[in-house]
Amino acid sequence: MSCMKRENQSSMSEFLLLGLPIRPKQQGVFFALFLGVYLTTVLGNLLIILLIRLDARLHTPMYFFLSHLALTDVSFSSVTIPKMLINMQTQDQSIPYAGCITQMYFFLFFTDLDNFLLTSMAYDRYVAICHPLHYSTIMGQGLCTLLVTVSWILSCANALCHTLLLTQLSFCADHTIPHFFCDLDALLKLSCSDTSLNELAIFTAGVAIIILPFICILISYGRIGTTILKVPSTKGICKALSTCGSHLSVVSLYYGTIIGLYFFPSSNTSRDKSTIASVMYTVVTPLLNPFIYSLRNRDMKGALERLLHRAKVLSQ
Repeated sequence: MSCMKRENQSSMSEFLLLGLPIRPKQQGVFFALFLGVYLTTVLGNLLIILLIRLDARLHTPMYFFLSHLALTDVSFSSVTIPKMLINMQTQDQSIPYAGCITQMYFFLFFTDLDNFLLTSMAYDRYVAICHPLHYSTIMGQGLCTLLVTVSWILSCANALCHTLLLTQLSFCADHTIPHFFCDLDALLKLSCSDTSLNELAIFTAGVAIIILPFICILISYGRIGTTILKVPSTKGICKALSTCGSHLSVVSLYYGTIIGLYFFPSSNTSRDKSTIASVMYTVVTPLLNPFIYSLRNRDMKGALERLLHRAKVLSQ
């Protein structure tokens, strides 16, 4: 009994992150790759925020939500990638208990915030296309601020709930996490305590934080699709699709990966496949957002051109 107690106490001091399934000889290549991905993600999303702040034409509800999504993506990437890069460079896989719990909290927080912001953006597109005459009245500054504020509060509350429940658990001798970050599911598997309450909280939060927002997005785009089909002209259809094409691309990539990973896991899915799938929505999605919203969005491309022209004029 005393031996088990000592094991519990020692495991509480730190965990070991196994990281990505990479051969030692490939560490340098993948370090450079992920460093480039991280820098591109941060700079790309910060550019989106800068363009929206500086260009008065982008001071609309859609870009208000997009600026918060870009900030969330920068933060989301910063929760996992820097630690992964440090571990790859130093070959030290350990992470303190407090650091692991903190990383898990912010990972859950920004994941939830992403869900709510994508839902708010879908509602914004629904109002813009289905109720264009009342758009400015419905999507006023007050409602936009309320939606973002509620998103932050709910995300914080959910992440805090899971974190507090996790801190009540005891951990056994095996403190190796088969992941590149402190994943809640992986931590629960290392616990010697009863995790039924934690699993109930995960199920409840999964319905409230992931399923319900996703259903709201599907309903919004279902109504949008119905409205678009009623448009007589091809030009009108193209214009309607262009206003929500970028957002629909992000939603498909983000939720497609999460649903495939957590809701339809294959019985023979290996740890390596699960880790690689996690890279898709933790690393790749935040990276692609700036490209999707800039290359497929005329307003963003126009704002970037005006910013570059202004910088060129000032430099002369």
